[in-house]
Formats: sequence, structure tokens, C-alpha cells
Amino acid sequence: MQYELVVIGGGPAGMAAAVAASEAGVASVLLIERDARLGGVLNQCVHNGFGLIRFGENLTGPEYAEKMADRVRALPIEVMTQTMVMEITRDRTLTAMNAERGVFTVEAGAIILAMGCRERSRGALNIPGTRPAGIYSAGTAQRYVNMEGYLPGHDVVILGSGDIGLIMARRMTLEGARVHAVCELQSVPGGLRRNIVQCLDDFGIPLYLDHTITGIEGRERVEAVTISAVDPATKRPIPGTEQRIPCDTVLFSVGLIPENELTVRAGIPLSERTRGALVDQYRETEAEGIFSAGNVLHVHDLADFAAEEAEEAGRAAARYLQKGRRTDTTRVPVLAGQGISYVLPQSLTLPAEGDVKLYFRVKAPMKAPVYTVKCGERVLLTRKKLAALPGEMEALTLSAAILADVTGEVIVEAEVPHE
Repeated sequence: MQYELVVIGGGPAGMAAAVAASEAGVASVLLIERDARLGGVLNQCVHNGFGLIRFGENLTGPEYAEKMADRVRALPIEVMTQTMVMEITRDRTLTAMNAERGVFTVEAGAIILAMGCRERSRGALNIPGTRPAGIYSAGTAQRYVNMEGYLPGHDVVILGSGDIGLIMARRMTLEGARVHAVCELQSVPGGLRRNIVQCLDDFGIPLYLDHTITGIEGRERVEAVTISAVDPATKRPIPGTEQRIPCDTVLFSVGLIPENELTVRAGIPLSERTRGALVDQYRETEAEGIFSAGNVLHVHDLADFAAEEAEEAGRAAARYLQKGRRTDTTRVPVLAGQGISYVLPQSLTLPAEGDVKLYFRVKAPMKAPVYTVKCGERVLLTRKKLAALPGEMEALTLSAAILADVTGEVIVEAEVPHE
């Protein structure tokens, strides 16, 4: 089997990438999804708040997925669902399998990786205690409630204030459960501010910052958890601050991990910070003709942002297929400077074709930060912001005129001016 472009992953990023590439003139596009239908995690997100930027509508996850799937079906894009990609190579050969074809190979002119994320589990946290029933990741509980029709429990404690955990605090409350607490190890919430207000404050659910779970009790089923305050600097539990909360369910919302097993097996380097591939502004990895976009590249706040990024990857893949890789370019690194956790893309291919948007997150909460983009000692761009949180992605756009002055590595910094 041969296709000009193969997109791996049928979530919002994968669908957006396939649509953008097809509209840019790619004749044969194959979209591979391992689930039974397109949409990815959107299919279990029955709450609204999707599509406000992209469609100008307040949609639920399944509604958003259906709108995207309609765009896929309107174009000559071949879709394979219930198909698992087992391996990709740097020469863009895929090995996949499904019930209809068995194991088969596909040769592609270009590949876009859009496999999304998985949740970090209890096993990654080293929380002491027994191993009873009633312990779930927030996303697993979300699928049970929204798609399978099962209520995981009635008395709930949630560890982590990521958006999925906040949304499940509200969802479990609406389904009749009692959420006793949401505990967050950090000093600031990990989710969006709107979710703190709509999911916790509106329902009277307490949020314990600088707290974690230090023990789980129960033999057959969870019976109680112990939560403790932690030192804000060392994050170690403080003796004497323990609280025992009886409960039958514990949900973990402690971060997402990009699903890059295929990327690693293909020998494509990853960023230590984002755990996604190292890419330039066109989302091309260090393997020629292989692109990456969406949550598999770095975790986005909104599906709209993941789709926007994937469209850039789709258009870039189309240019690559039509023109080949340019030989008159150089790559310069983009680095995270003072106050910045990471910047994406990690490099710029110059001369650039058009404007470039840099995405980044701050390391800690900041009031009235000033963002600065530098090339050596030369300041390329400065912007002021009223406030910034690590849980909310920031972006700066470098115009083509600014990029013309870039001759070496680019550094992004965030600083709070002294009064």
C-alpha cells in the first residue's frame, strides 16, 4: 500500500492535519485511528466549552468531533479505524494491523504523528498504601461515566488539579457522588482558571493546594486516604499535617504523557521537557518527511490549539511532498530562558516562509510579566501581560520582518519588572 501522506491518530489534531493537507493538494491521504470512530478523547468529553475559537460555537466534545469528522468525510481522505500502527521507520514505512487486513505495511511520502497523550498513573507517583479497587485515572473514570454508563464510586478524593480532574469533580458531583477534596501538590492549580471556577467553586468542592495523598487504605476496596500538606519548596510532606478522609474512590489527574513509543522506535529525538519530538516551526521532526502535531508533541490547553498546530503540520507536509526538502536553509535553536519552562518549536528553519508563532509556558505564576525574544544581545520582540500561570500556554508571533534579523540562536525570557 502506498500513500502520499499517512496521518497516525484520528483525534482533533489528526483530523485537522489530514484536512489541511488534502485542501493543500495532497491527492492520497490515509488517516489511521485505533479506536472504532474518529474523535479521540473528544468522544468521552460530554461537557461543553469546545470550539469557541475554531467554530465560534460552544460545543460538547462529541459535537466538536463530529464537525471535524464531517470535514474529513467531505474530502478524498481514506480512513482506517480499529487499526493499530505497530512501527514506523525513518524512511517512512509503517507496519500496522487490523482485523480485516491482519498485519500490513504502508509506504508513505510523508507521515504526520498525531497520537495524542495518555495519563500518568499511580505507579509513577510512588504513593504508599494498599492496592485495592477504586483507584482510577480521571480519564478512565470519565470514560466509565460518559460512555459506559458506570459510576466508579460515591465518595471521591481527587489528586491533581489538571483539567480532566477538575471536570470529573463536577461530573461526579452531578451524578450524585460526593467529592470530598481535590489535592494539588503545587502551589497553584494545574488547570485553566475557568475550570477552577466552573467545576470547583460553583459546586463548593474544596481545593487543597500544597497537599498530596500520603496513604491509601483498604483491602478489597478503597476505605480512606490520608492527605498531608507539603513544603512548598521541597514538596515533602510536613509531619503533623495529616488528615484522614474516608472514601471509596480515588481519581488521579496528575499529568499527561505524549504517546511517543512509535517516535522513539523510529530513532527520532525527543525533548526532555515536553517529551515530544524536537521540531522546527513547520512541525517537522529531525527525520525528513516526518511531522508531529497536537498533544503527542506537547500538551495543549484546548483542542482548538491542537487543531491549529496540526493544520500547520498538514500544510507543511503538503509543501514537502510537492517541493521536497529545501536545501538553502539553516536551522537555529530556540531556547527557554529566564522564567520559561519550555518553548516550541525548538528550532527555526531559516529563511522562514511567513510568520512563526512561538508557544511557551512560564515556570511559576507571574504578575505583569514582560516577555522578551532575543537573538544574542539583540531584542527582537517584547510583550507585556497582565498575569501568567504555568497551566496556561502563552504565544508570541514573530513576523517575517523580525525573522529576517535572526542569525543565531533565539531565546525567550519572562521577567517581572522591579517597581
